Amino acid sequence: MRNFIKIIIALVVVTIMVSCGNKRTRQVQYMPDMYVSVPYDVNGADGVNGKMVNQTPVVGTIARGQVPFEYASTYTGYKKAKDSLKSPLKVNQLNLDNGKKMYDIYCAICHGKKGDGDGILSQRDKFNGIPNYADRDITEGSIYHVIMYGKGIMGSHASQLNNTERWQVVQYVEKLKKDLK
Repeated sequence: MRNFIKIIIALVVVTIMVSCGNKRTRQVQYMPDMYVSVPYDVNGADGVNGKMVNQTPVVGTIARGQVPFEYASTYTGYKKAKDSLKSPLKVNQLNLDNGKKMYDIYCAICHGKKGDGDGILSQRDKFNGIPNYADRDITEGSIYHVIMYGKGIMGSHASQLNNTERWQVVQYVEKLKKDLK
C-alpha cells in the first residue's frame, strides 16, 4: 500500500511539472511533421530522386480544358479566321440564351443591348467609335477572333469566356446583326 501511495504522489508531481510549463510554447509535439513543414524549392529538385520538379511541357501537348487556336493575333490571322473559321456548336435556343447572358455581362456595356454600338460607356463618352453590327462585314470566324485577341480599343475576352461560351456569344452577335437589318 505504501508503494502504491508513493507511485500516485510521483505521478501527481510529474503531471504538475509538465502541465505548469510555459503555456505559449508546446511542450510535446505529437506529430512533428504537422508543426514543422518540409520546404520545397519551387524550381529545384524534388528531394526524392534529384529530378527537377518544374520541367517544360512536352512539345505538342495541350493543357486540360484548353482548345488550341491556330489563328495568329495578326491581321493575316484575322482574315484567315474570317474566311475559314466556323462554329462547332449547333444554333439552338440553349446556346442563344447562354450567349445572350454572356453578351449582357461582357459586351453590352460597350456594344449595347441591341448591338448598335450604343452601350452605357458609349453614351457616357468613355469610348467612341464602337461599331454597329449592321454596318460591319463580320462572320462567325471574325467575331470569334476578336473575342480571342481583341481589335482596336477592344481588349481580349479570352480569359473571361471559355471556348463554348465564346461560340455562344458569336451565335448571339450574329442574331443581333440579323435583327438590326
